[in-house]
Amino acid sequence: MTHGFDSRRLWAWVSLGAMAESRDNQHEWSGDLDPDRILVEDACNRRPFMRGIMVHSLMARGIAFEEAYRTADRVRARFRGRSVVPKEELTKAVLEILGPQADRVEPALAAADEITITGRGRGLPFSKGILSQSLLAAAIEPNDAFDVARDIERDLVNRRAREVDRRELRGLAYEVLSRRMGGEAARRYLVWRKYQDPDRPVIVLLGGAAGVGKTSLALEVAHRLGIGRVLSTDSIRQIMRLMLSPALAPAIHGSSYDAHKLLSSERKSVDLVIGGFREQAATVSVGIRASLERAVNENASLVMDGVSIVPGLIDLESFSEIADVIFLVVGTLDEDAFSNRFAARAAEAKDRPPHRYLENLDSILQIQDHFLELAERFEVPIVDNISFDRSVQLIIRHVTDTLSQRHGFDPKEIL
Repeated sequence: MTHGFDSRRLWAWVSLGAMAESRDNQHEWSGDLDPDRILVEDACNRRPFMRGIMVHSLMARGIAFEEAYRTADRVRARFRGRSVVPKEELTKAVLEILGPQADRVEPALAAADEITITGRGRGLPFSKGILSQSLLAAAIEPNDAFDVARDIERDLVNRRAREVDRRELRGLAYEVLSRRMGGEAARRYLVWRKYQDPDRPVIVLLGGAAGVGKTSLALEVAHRLGIGRVLSTDSIRQIMRLMLSPALAPAIHGSSYDAHKLLSSERKSVDLVIGGFREQAATVSVGIRASLERAVNENASLVMDGVSIVPGLIDLESFSEIADVIFLVVGTLDEDAFSNRFAARAAEAKDRPPHRYLENLDSILQIQDHFLELAERFEVPIVDNISFDRSVQLIIRHVTDTLSQRHGFDPKEIL
């Protein structure tokens, strides 16, 4: 594996550390508080040298921890006693101390200035981390996304690029993705890039019975797609509990699988479990709809999960002209997987002991069967959550494929 140390990244980390200790970003450090402090100077500012930040930066460039720590320690020792060290001298010292590795990392130092991404308002510094995050929308593994971003960074550095247009960077990502991961992954990346600043929000809904892993999937999908809003219907139900008394709305004051126990005898249906579950879901759906309307009004994309997101219970068609609502049902068809998830929940949340779920496993499975039947009736895709990473990728693929089918896909419009 080829390592690459970039003096520009080192300087970014040094600057970050300085900002944490300075009240004014343009303030020139005097070093009066610590006579042994070493200040690193460029054309505009002086920043304190921080060994921990240098170690972090070296590791981010592929240097092993032991080598990174040894290098940072020797850099500090070399300049101890000097109050100010030019940035160029610091970079030269790092390369000398790295020794044989310097021959491999030298190309990364070819461009002395930050690469700036231009094309929309104020230019932003190129970040491999941010780029690799955006590449996750291609439904690829994080390690693969990092490798693609690294290839793109290496190409820009080797070209000694100081600026790269946003569309050019997007095209470069498309080319590298196509070469390394295939055309479908590259296409998914471009489709989602188009919806980063949408004319209307993208709303991803994940419904399913208790314990199928909806919330974990929602958080990871939102993270990989860069969606800042994630909401669970558990939160909506809890708020509604504070507003509606048990006498007024009894079903919401229980769990989805035992809500039927709170209903009066005249309101109980023949199918007790499903009747109680649906009454609870119908009440919570009022809050769900309000949350969807708020996302639309604020043009903010959203990932929402919950047991109360039931196919056919919410009129999603009314949002068809103002938002892209994408609905999936999450299931776990393996009963052993249910038991394992409940045990994991107990380890993370002490107020959710596994026996509550295990004792009600038959009711939970009954609710899941109801979900699956409704998903079939209303043509809602089902994700069998056997493998977490695979499920995340399937959801992301469905999101980008749905957007492409609804609105068409023309690379020329995006590149």
